[in-house]
Amino acid sequence: MTSEEPGGHGAVIVISSHVARGAVGNRAAVFALQQLGFPVWAVPTVVLPWHPGHGRATRIVPDPDQFAALVRDLESSPWIGEVGAVLSGYLGDADQAVAVASLVSAVKARNPEALYLCDPVMGDAGGLYVPEATAAAMRDLLMPLADIATPNRFELEWLAGETLGDNRAIGQAALRMGPSRMLVTSAHALMAGSIGNLLVTPREVILAEHRSVPKPPNGTGDLAAALFLARLLEGRSAEKSLQMTAASVFEVVARAVKRQADELMLETDAQSLVHPMAMVQMRRLVHPDGERRA
Repeated sequence: MTSEEPGGHGAVIVISSHVARGAVGNRAAVFALQQLGFPVWAVPTVVLPWHPGHGRATRIVPDPDQFAALVRDLESSPWIGEVGAVLSGYLGDADQAVAVASLVSAVKARNPEALYLCDPVMGDAGGLYVPEATAAAMRDLLMPLADIATPNRFELEWLAGETLGDNRAIGQAALRMGPSRMLVTSAHALMAGSIGNLLVTPREVILAEHRSVPKPPNGTGDLAAALFLARLLEGRSAEKSLQMTAASVFEVVARAVKRQADELMLETDAQSLVHPMAMVQMRRLVHPDGERRA
């Protein structure tokens, strides 16, 4: 990948939520990327005192015109050539998708090799936790631009408009959605007591499984998206990027739960982001077109 950044990695623009306390949204993604040596431009889509799952939280959403103006400044900045990737996550308003799409296009116009990862943060097993208009904006405006997407299974079900009862169905839906690489978290595990992360590309389907950790803190999806992008930007294969991402997330989550922490403790467990040691079961599955791919 080319970049005008002098030495090291190109910068990554991360567009997501910001919390004063905790390790979710930008707080998780920015820390992980910086630990792996990436300069980060952080753009908040909403500001909160803490994750709403901890209780009532004041929500500050940038005015749509001001948000769009900030993004236009980034597009026309003299440093836009430093950017090697864009990662978008939680949106505070449906209109923000228009600005994000414009920024992605500007980055790619300057650096055609730049990657765009869309993490369509919109819901979980309990349903959507963003307005349907925001979810639809991610589906219609951002997903078609993505080189990589990292939905959880429930988000992919909403995007695809169907229940995905097994990994074959997940693979078929992922291929229909378009991004050449899709990492689906909360996929169906083959081992009892485990969690699956399914990577789907036009040529291969790979499942990474690790032991399930009860009542994990929030932020695992944000962390996984940032780590997977970082490993790909380092030049690693999609399979190795998946393995390292799953290992890091498992280590960080397991240690936080062991300490009875209510948030991921990234500052304490930074080494797990850089050099994960956990064992992850990797399996190549039959591709949805019926052929096992090498």
